[in-house]
Amino acid sequence: MLRLKKYNLKSKAFTLFSLLFVLLFLSCDKVVELDLETGDPKIVIDAEIIWEKGTSGSEQTIKISRMAPYYSPTTPKVSGAQVRVENSDGVIFTFNESEPGLYKCTNFVPAIDMEYKLFVQVDGQTLTATEKLVAVPPIERVDQEFMADITGPDLIVVSFYYKDPADQVNYYLTDYKTDFLAYPDYSPSSDEFVNGNEIVEKYADTDLKPGKVLDITHRGISKNFFNYMNLILQASSSNPFGSVPANIRGNIINTTDTNNFALGYFRLCEANHIIYTVK
Repeated sequence: MLRLKKYNLKSKAFTLFSLLFVLLFLSCDKVVELDLETGDPKIVIDAEIIWEKGTSGSEQTIKISRMAPYYSPTTPKVSGAQVRVENSDGVIFTFNESEPGLYKCTNFVPAIDMEYKLFVQVDGQTLTATEKLVAVPPIERVDQEFMADITGPDLIVVSFYYKDPADQVNYYLTDYKTDFLAYPDYSPSSDEFVNGNEIVEKYADTDLKPGKVLDITHRGISKNFFNYMNLILQASSSNPFGSVPANIRGNIINTTDTNNFALGYFRLCEANHIIYTVK
């Protein structure tokens, strides 16, 4: 999937219009803050078990925070939670708090297609979620090319290739990190029309210049998490860390009080990790 969301003629025209609009109203510098209604400070659980190929996968982290008011500059961290993950063989992995809101496990044992269940006890509530660890095919090669852009310099496109398994339906999530991005750029994809074939994922940006370092993580994910990420990215303009207009429910269930649900998604992914320096 080629990430060129901000580099077409329409987006450049919009950028020019926005600049003219700003210049027109430079004298109006008063900051207006709306009196927004504050909702319940729901628990947010960021629980990604990610097994990078070539590693043991024994070190894993889970982050727990609480929703903050819209204008709050910080996110409240949740301390004192009891966190564990249990696999379908009954083996328990305990996540201990290493700093406020951050829970670590150093003896996790990942296994492809094994089912794992998350247990979080916090604020007198018990939160659970269940998922399987999803495999990802290895990346076979990485290259780059130039793509003509009639409105400016040619774009550098970085591509990586992998062979999609033919005997199953697969879903993937790739994130791109580099120094000119405030947040990782996420791209979900599937093999709906290319099952069993070689797949190429492409990334381009006008700021992607020779010498820039691109940090790429490519995961295998479940169908449910694929659907969840699509909703998150659509609602937050491709920034999963931004504010969304509504709470999007993940797979975490409050077994103590079903109405007091938590936000976030418990997922387990095998992943390829690439550090690529643009030529």
